[in-house]
Amino acid sequence: MTIYQNLIAGEWVGSHASQNLSPSDTNDVVGLYAQANADDAKQAIAAAKAAFPAWARSGILERHAILRKASDEILARKEELGALLAREEGKVLPEAIGEVTRAAQIFDFFAGEALRLAGETVPSARPGIGVEVTREPLGVIGIITPWNFPIAIPAWKIAPALCYGNTVVFKPADLVPGCAWAIVDILNRAGLPKGVLNLVMGRGSVVGQALLDSPDLSGLTFTGSTGTGKRVALASIEHNRKFQLEMGGKNPMVVLDDADLSVAVEAAANSGFFSTGQRCTASSRLIVTEGIHDRFVAALTERLKTLTVDNAMKPGTHIGPVVDERQLKQDTDYIDIGKTEGARLAFGGEVLTRDTPGFYLQPTLFTEATNQMRISREEIFGPVVSVIRAKDYDEALAISNDTPFGLSAGIATTSLKHATHFKRNAEAGMVMVNLPTAGVDFHVPFGGRKASSFGPREQGRYAAEFFTVVKTAYTLA
Repeated sequence: MTIYQNLIAGEWVGSHASQNLSPSDTNDVVGLYAQANADDAKQAIAAAKAAFPAWARSGILERHAILRKASDEILARKEELGALLAREEGKVLPEAIGEVTRAAQIFDFFAGEALRLAGETVPSARPGIGVEVTREPLGVIGIITPWNFPIAIPAWKIAPALCYGNTVVFKPADLVPGCAWAIVDILNRAGLPKGVLNLVMGRGSVVGQALLDSPDLSGLTFTGSTGTGKRVALASIEHNRKFQLEMGGKNPMVVLDDADLSVAVEAAANSGFFSTGQRCTASSRLIVTEGIHDRFVAALTERLKTLTVDNAMKPGTHIGPVVDERQLKQDTDYIDIGKTEGARLAFGGEVLTRDTPGFYLQPTLFTEATNQMRISREEIFGPVVSVIRAKDYDEALAISNDTPFGLSAGIATTSLKHATHFKRNAEAGMVMVNLPTAGVDFHVPFGGRKASSFGPREQGRYAAEFFTVVKTAYTLA
């Protein structure tokens, strides 16, 4: 099989490779992908550093054209790239194609932003002096991305980095090198100068650590686990490096007595179980008031019975496999913990067998949970959801906010009063009313509070806050 290589200083390199297996069918080898080592990572950083001065001063039309060309190719190949994504990550094909489309939209947005770079001219407090406030590129950016959105998250980090004139060293998650390679290949052929974008696939303990240890990175943007995020922060502080973290979530969805039951059930099912629950914005805590609790649980249970768990590539599949054996074990361990803690297993929880060997898990719903249980406080990152009773809105809001995380929060209600109050008082970076907590637009800021996020927001025009540095210049007239 062809080895898909790393891109360093504009050259495809690497002969040592590992197999990329599909979680829907472990007999399906998606491809052979090169494994970088620490020296490769250092060479990639050096290449990005050497390429930075020229790219930082490149014309806005050049950046616009490259990003737009990449967007057009991604969109034109959405079915092909969606199939690759579904095979290697396990997201069902329609969701995978939707993610690829979103990546194309992100590149298109930042192609436009390249033409809208602007600053300010303001009067000085002193007569006869002019003041200009401008943004300049930060420098060499290290990008470390997770496996659960293997093309959208790289897109929303790489696109603004390049748009604002930075150079990039990109290290994707071990489990999903295929989408990373594809997006880098597209950008490389779109006309990026050598060294502007470098791809180093490999183990986090090797390649990722080399990025953390480098004094030549001006910024590091990371999405992944809370534990690794803390390591990124500590290493970045050591080098006085700008850093941006998107980490875990234990997102609540409040369901009030006055909610439209069908709307609440669909939002909860989508939030908690679609994408196999492997979303940092997934609602894994459903906080339901007494008057609607039993009807909601019964209706949600019936909805879960209609969901088909199978091969991500198979038509009619609603939920694909868990991403790998390790994640499956983590999910089943938490299911056992929930039973031990005294929560009631209302539905699912079984490891499933399908026509192809894979990591299939039945959607799992616990009821009679409390907010103090581990299944209600720790991120499971799978299709495992807990229902917590609340006597009224005030208690539901308090439970909602009683978490170390603060990424996304939702409420199902027909009360304008409660919806407005929740939007203002939910301790989360993103709030949804009568919508799934998972699912955001490409042109608006993404991020959370508390242990979920650190640093400037991602996506939209807010991305400039991380990828640029502000300069103030004075001129005597």
